[in-house]
Amino acid sequence: MHQLALTKPDGRRLTLYARAPIDPGLVAPSPFPDPLQGAPHLRWHPLRGEWVTYAAYRQGRTFLPPPEYNPLAATRDPANPTEVPAGAWDVAVFDNRFPSLAEPAMDAPAPPQLVVPTAPARGACEVVVFTQDPQASLGALPLDHIALLLQVWGERTLRLAERGGIHYVLPFENRGAEVGVTLHHPHGQIYAYPVVPPVPERMRQVAAQHHAQHGRGPLEALVAAERAAGERMLYEGPHAVAFVPACARYPYEAWVAPLRPVAGFAELQPHEREDLARALKTLLLKYDGLWQRPLPYLMAWYQAPTDGRAHPGMQLHAQLYPPYRTRDRLKYLAGTEIAAGFFAMDALPEEKARELQQVEVRV
Repeated sequence: MHQLALTKPDGRRLTLYARAPIDPGLVAPSPFPDPLQGAPHLRWHPLRGEWVTYAAYRQGRTFLPPPEYNPLAATRDPANPTEVPAGAWDVAVFDNRFPSLAEPAMDAPAPPQLVVPTAPARGACEVVVFTQDPQASLGALPLDHIALLLQVWGERTLRLAERGGIHYVLPFENRGAEVGVTLHHPHGQIYAYPVVPPVPERMRQVAAQHHAQHGRGPLEALVAAERAAGERMLYEGPHAVAFVPACARYPYEAWVAPLRPVAGFAELQPHEREDLARALKTLLLKYDGLWQRPLPYLMAWYQAPTDGRAHPGMQLHAQLYPPYRTRDRLKYLAGTEIAAGFFAMDALPEEKARELQQVEVRV
């Protein structure tokens, strides 16, 4: 993997990654000449026992831009700067202009004094541009390009953790207007949190308990059981799998995981990244092939926390949540799911797995 670290005119960081050497003379552009003045902060939710982040300046970010507007597309026109330069690179990562979590500037205002505890929202939010091709998609990229992206996620996890005070790093992708995407160039984000957020924290607790009782993590046990059952498997390779879990909470929900229970991207070996890329690409092509259109989804990659402690049983994996209930009806969260966190499924995982299994794809 080749990389080039640059700094934008407004002070934000940009790192370019590629499978081949990168021109060291590339210059980092920015649509914004001046640094963003604003500081996100946290407020404590006393009933849920968790932090909520606030960044009111995000109201000024680009929302429903015209189709021709694409700040993620490379350009050589200095009069029309974008977020990335033209040149021979494959993946770009830069600081989000409107972060929900950020390192406060020296002159940043202190968090407000309220009836609940508050704190600076320290952390980082990065944008990950998957490719220079605005018409592509993650599932359409070559396998070695996807493998590079997996390696980039690992490298970014290490770099963010090195800053100190980062306890969890979450790469994710929102795809499609149905899940709120306004810029359709293939891209995702990375959030680096000052705490372990509630969902991975619950996973951590369950993993630690399961590992203490059984000597392995719950995902490792589930993958073994799903492979033995076979009926919900979508891809089974020498080092990675993709499957609809028996406990799916969304129609067509699917998970992707390496067979070796590594804690994070950085621990993957090259052959594991290659097979994990094949598992992910297979699943994404099946999603698009089932509906014969780009399927919206949320993809989240879970890793072990980066707080410097051991977390037995935590295993790298992705969970993908398409919003579809049927071919013509969107699935949104219901009252019991939003209010109680108690999911109610009206479709069996086995049925949805069979639909995806029947989609023939060429990876």
